[in-house]
Amino acid sequence: MNDQNHPLLQTLNTQQRAAIITPDGPVLVLAGPGSGKTRVLTHRIAWMLSEMHVPAWQILAVTFTNKAAREMRHRLDTMLGDAAAQTMTLGTFHAACARILRREAAAAGLSSNYLIFDTDDQLNVMKQVVKDLGLDDKRYRPQALLSAISAAKNELVPPDAYPVQTYYDEIVARAYARYQDTLRKNDGLDFDDLLMETAKLLRNDPDIRDKYQRRYRYLLVDEFQDTNMAQYIILQLLAQKHRSLYVVADEDQSIYSWRGADYRNIQRLRTDFPELRQYLLEENYRSTQIILDAAQAVIAPNPDRTPKHLFTHKRGGDPITLHEAYDEQAEADFVAREIQTLTRSGHAYSDIAVMYRTNAQSRALEETFVRYGIPYRLIGATRFYARKEIKDVLAYLRLVQTPDDDISFMRVINTPPRGIGARTLATIAAAANARGVSLYQGMRHLLQEKQFSSRAAQALNRFAMLLQEWRALHEQAGVLQLLDHILADTGYQSYLHDGTQEGESRWENVLALRAVVAEASEITLADFLTEVALVADIDELGEEVRAVTLLTLHSAKGLEYPVVFLTGLEEGMLPHSRSLDSPQQIAEERRLFYVGMTRAEKRLYLTYAFRRAWGRYGDSEPAAPSRFLNDLPDAVLSRPRRKQKRAEPRQWSVTWNEASRSRSTPATPQLQYRQGQRVRHAHYGEGMVLESQLDGRSEMVTVLFSNGVGVKRLLASMAPMEPIA
Repeated sequence: MNDQNHPLLQTLNTQQRAAIITPDGPVLVLAGPGSGKTRVLTHRIAWMLSEMHVPAWQILAVTFTNKAAREMRHRLDTMLGDAAAQTMTLGTFHAACARILRREAAAAGLSSNYLIFDTDDQLNVMKQVVKDLGLDDKRYRPQALLSAISAAKNELVPPDAYPVQTYYDEIVARAYARYQDTLRKNDGLDFDDLLMETAKLLRNDPDIRDKYQRRYRYLLVDEFQDTNMAQYIILQLLAQKHRSLYVVADEDQSIYSWRGADYRNIQRLRTDFPELRQYLLEENYRSTQIILDAAQAVIAPNPDRTPKHLFTHKRGGDPITLHEAYDEQAEADFVAREIQTLTRSGHAYSDIAVMYRTNAQSRALEETFVRYGIPYRLIGATRFYARKEIKDVLAYLRLVQTPDDDISFMRVINTPPRGIGARTLATIAAAANARGVSLYQGMRHLLQEKQFSSRAAQALNRFAMLLQEWRALHEQAGVLQLLDHILADTGYQSYLHDGTQEGESRWENVLALRAVVAEASEITLADFLTEVALVADIDELGEEVRAVTLLTLHSAKGLEYPVVFLTGLEEGMLPHSRSLDSPQQIAEERRLFYVGMTRAEKRLYLTYAFRRAWGRYGDSEPAAPSRFLNDLPDAVLSRPRRKQKRAEPRQWSVTWNEASRSRSTPATPQLQYRQGQRVRHAHYGEGMVLESQLDGRSEMVTVLFSNGVGVKRLLASMAPMEPIA
């Protein structure tokens, strides 16, 4: 049975074999990045079925994504045949719990036909709850209330036990109770309910608990460090009798605390199962030793972790490139030039990934890649100019430029919500269609004829008045001032700030757009919208197109690439400004950096900027290199790090309005284009540069295009032009 020549064990290393053939009982496999943890988990199941003769129907294997479950099922079918694991329960936590609750609906006090409310359903219910309770939805955001309720459910806290220490807590408790009542009246559960109701059922009903302890005698869990308290309690209750719990985890890759994940469940496991056997998987099959040495040096300072000594047979390797750029544009240019060099030396675009902390950071990279002609695709995010919040803001600007733009009118007429309902919009559309005019003109006609209720008329008059004010301002002010007025007048910041990290990220995206506008200080609104449209109008890449991957660090887990660029490695970005006051969050930011580093197979680039137009403020400010870079040994770097006095980093107490009034002036950038130079534009075709000059920090290029296009004045940071000769 322990023979390493066994067909299931022949291709495995010593640590993997030991973890697979371990006797029954509680087992913790701590698997370093690239150490083959999924392989070990799959082989363990195959070993249980073929050598331990465990009935497949008694196995519950839990993953965190449906994709991972499908891949594991496919591997098992390949190893053992299609029928061997057919009766095994393999899927996500939520799927397993939904199956239990469906079977035991009566015992759980549910209908067997209960509905599962998705994210949109939950938000709609909470909006109605806020309305029923007579709450101000601007002060008590439905999404923020849902986030608080979700956190409570993850900790198995019911509405009547919700802790109330502040008036806001009291509001959450009231909303929680009403929300649950509404779900039950509609025979519904949300995703968190699937976990909470299953845990409650197993805890409170001994017969049901005994039934599923016998049904699922063998439990296996992937990515155990990402479990929350509800998931841990479910596993603990199911494993209480037979204590056959096999989990694969890595504290160093726990990066989802904002979703409720708690890496401390690993310590709880050790406490609740003192007979736990532990195995370390330390041989890495992905990265070079230099990359592993650097990553281990970065993660070592974190507390509450099990030390691992990652090693590989890929000795040595290319040293890590640590690059300081002047600002985010120079950083993007460096990345683009290096990618060009890499592709000329034989790398495919698909070999390369560029990672960053927040979605807003992709903007400079996307625009630069367009200019350099580098194909790219975004993973785990929408293209910058296709994101909802960016399209909303641009729609406002487009409507100022052209009030008869029906697409933009419909997008912003009730965004943020103004109390303009579907019936009112249908009335406007019918009137506009009957008169053959735009929706804006149709609205004005109906307002003059007093065809709306007083509430609808008040909201529509307010919108029409704002649009008139913005159009008047547009005639005498720049695009930046116009944008600031739109954001302030609409309350768009408050609309996005819904109490969640996603809301904060969306606002950062808006301010990244504001930074683009600030750079183009003298460009007209028409030219700005034209250039943005051209950048945004690039065809989406199909699956067959070889392209550089752009993604956030949170989206990178489980992926690997021959070449990885980690960008924006500054204090306030990584670690993020939201984490600076919390040692626990700093530790998670360090783990996030570690996860990014260990995605690289052969080459790793680390970049940071001396100054950055911060997504939070939209203004260029001095930046300090990330504290995590200080832990890199000089031996892993391509050249010794620069020893110099750094500029003081920005103060995080400044508001974006204050920052816009106190902008510091950086050194003068260099011109990219020269008079007489031949260039090619993605939309206008070939042309000749008539003039190129600096306007503040921005380069404005005047180009004479052929084929009847004529003279165009373009913003260099956004114009997708490339030199011809």
